[in-house]
Amino acid sequence: MNVSSTSDVYYDPYNVEINADPYPVFRRLREEAPLYYNAQHDFYAVSRFDDVERALLDPKTYISGRGGILELIKANIKMPPGVLIFEDPPVHTVHRSLLSRVFTPRKVAALEPKIREFCARSLDPLIGAGRFDFIADLGAQMPMRTIGMLIGIPEQDQEAVRDSVDANLRTKAGKPMKVSQGEIASGAMFADYIDWRAEHPSDDLMTELIQAEFEDENGKVRRLTREEILTYVNVIAGAGNETTGRLIGWAGKVLADHPDQRRQLVEDRSLIPDAIEELLRYEPPAPHVGRYVARDVEVHGRTVPEGNAMLLLVGSANRDDRRYPDGDRFDIHRRIDQHLTFSHGIHFCLGAALARLEGRVALDEVLKRFPEWEVDLAGAKLASTSTVRGWETLPVFTS
Repeated sequence: MNVSSTSDVYYDPYNVEINADPYPVFRRLREEAPLYYNAQHDFYAVSRFDDVERALLDPKTYISGRGGILELIKANIKMPPGVLIFEDPPVHTVHRSLLSRVFTPRKVAALEPKIREFCARSLDPLIGAGRFDFIADLGAQMPMRTIGMLIGIPEQDQEAVRDSVDANLRTKAGKPMKVSQGEIASGAMFADYIDWRAEHPSDDLMTELIQAEFEDENGKVRRLTREEILTYVNVIAGAGNETTGRLIGWAGKVLADHPDQRRQLVEDRSLIPDAIEELLRYEPPAPHVGRYVARDVEVHGRTVPEGNAMLLLVGSANRDDRRYPDGDRFDIHRRIDQHLTFSHGIHFCLGAALARLEGRVALDEVLKRFPEWEVDLAGAKLASTSTVRGWETLPVFTS
C-alpha cells in the first residue's frame, strides 16, 4: 500500500537529482506525506521534527540492531559486536559506557591546541595561493589527523586508513551500497596496530580499549576480545573522518552563499559556535538514518507493520517550520535549543563535542587567513554515497 497515494511527491535516497538539493522534496513530504512509503525500495519515511524525534526516543519500536542504513536493514545481516550505532540495549549500554570514557568533556577540550596546529599545517602553505579546496586541503586532513592521534594510528599511515574507510562508504551514483556479512566494520586493517599497542601501550584509544575491564551484558567481568577492539576502532575511524569533513565542506559552501553572515563572523568570532550549530542544522552531514520496525506502530493514523524499514529524515526534520520558523533560511543568529544532526536519546553521537570543537576551530582558522572566498562551482563535486551528503571537492577562490 502506498500510504502517500494522495500526493505525487516522490523521494528516493539514491536519486542523484534529488540528493543534489533534497530540501524542496523534504518540504513537500512534511506537508503532503508525513508518513511516506517508497514501493520501489520498500521503505517508509517520516520527515517532521516531532515524528523523527519520537522515533529516535523509542528504541524498542525502532531498533538499531539490524543496522542504521537502509541497505543493511534490507540485507538482514547480523551485526558484529562493537558496531555501537547498530546495537540495542543491553549490549549497546555496555559498549557505549566503554567508549564514553574516551570522549569526556575534559579529554575533548584538551585537544584544541592540537586541532589548531593541524589546521595551521594545512592552511598556512596556502596563504597567497589565491585558491584552496575545503575538502582536499582541510576537511580530509585535520579530522584524519585528529582521529588518528586519538586512536593511535602512526601519522604516516593515516591517509591510507582514511582512504580505506571512506571507500567503504562510496556508492555508484544512483545505486544502493553493496553490503556483505564479512565487510561490516571488520576492522582488519587495524590488526597490526592493535597487536603493536598490546606490546607498546600508550595514551590512546587502542591502549584504553585493550586494557579496559568491564561487566558485560551477562554480568561477567572481562576485557574486550581482539575482534571487538577491531570493530570499535573501525567504527570510530569512519565516524571521525567522514562526518566532520562534510561539516567543514558545508561551512565553505554555505558561508560562500551567505557572504554577509560570513563577514559578521570575521568581525565577531564569538558568533562562531552558534554558526556551527546552524550549519549542523541547515546541512547535516547525514540527512537520514534508518531503523528496523520491531513491532507494529501507528504513524499519522496508519499502521506500519513490524518488519519494515523506516527512514528518519533528519535533514527534513531540521528544517521543519513547526520547530524552526522559516526553517529553509540560514541564520547564524538563530537560537537553537536542539537539532537532530547528532541523533537523540540512547544513540546520541558520542563524538558530538569533538565534531563541534573541530568545526569551530576549523572555521576560526579559515577566517583568520581567508576572510573572503567564492566557490569554484565548475570544480565542485558532491560525494556519491547513500549514507552521508557532502562535498567530494570544494575548491574556492580567495582574495
